[in-house]
Amino acid sequence: MLQQYERAGQTVTLLADTAQVLALFVVADSIKATSIEAIQSLKQQAVTPVMLTGDNAATAQHIAAEAGITEVRANLLPQAKLDAIRAMAGDGYAVAMVGDGINDAPALAASDIGFAMGLAGTHTAMDAADVVIMNDDLRRVPEIIELSKRTHVVLWQNIMLALGIKLVFLLLALFDHATMWMAVFADMGASLLVVFNGLRLLNNRE
Repeated sequence: MLQQYERAGQTVTLLADTAQVLALFVVADSIKATSIEAIQSLKQQAVTPVMLTGDNAATAQHIAAEAGITEVRANLLPQAKLDAIRAMAGDGYAVAMVGDGINDAPALAASDIGFAMGLAGTHTAMDAADVVIMNDDLRRVPEIIELSKRTHVVLWQNIMLALGIKLVFLLLALFDHATMWMAVFADMGASLLVVFNGLRLLNNRE
């Protein structure tokens, strides 16, 4: 009977005395629709989600199947989660960890970037993480990844824009074709262009 409940994604707690089992309590976590959306978005970004959990294997497999996660590692203690993160990093992957409990703190600190769920998370997890999401909506994770990619592109655009303008002015100056307004544009003008280009990241804010 216990295995039947666990395969259904339910956690079983037994109340017993020294002679027999007196009661059986069954609880189950429900998957939020937003969590399923988050997993789908991560996959579209070429991110491979892996579930690391301390729950039993049957329950973990059931929850992972509902969420759309294929790789599951269950019955993990904090050290085992930390070892899993280090192993994935050692294989050359960029590793992000999402967690909210004390048991997740070592893995959060060891990952390339740690996301702590701040609404119900512990202070230990939030202190160990790099990013604190102030609600329980996992869709924020793929949104942050997308914003990071956009920021990376804008940063390189700004670097190339600023250096390109100054290089053009330097060449003009070497051949005695530079003027005062060109110098002003190469300095303040380039700075303003970089600022305006960076402001594009404010588009589509939620």
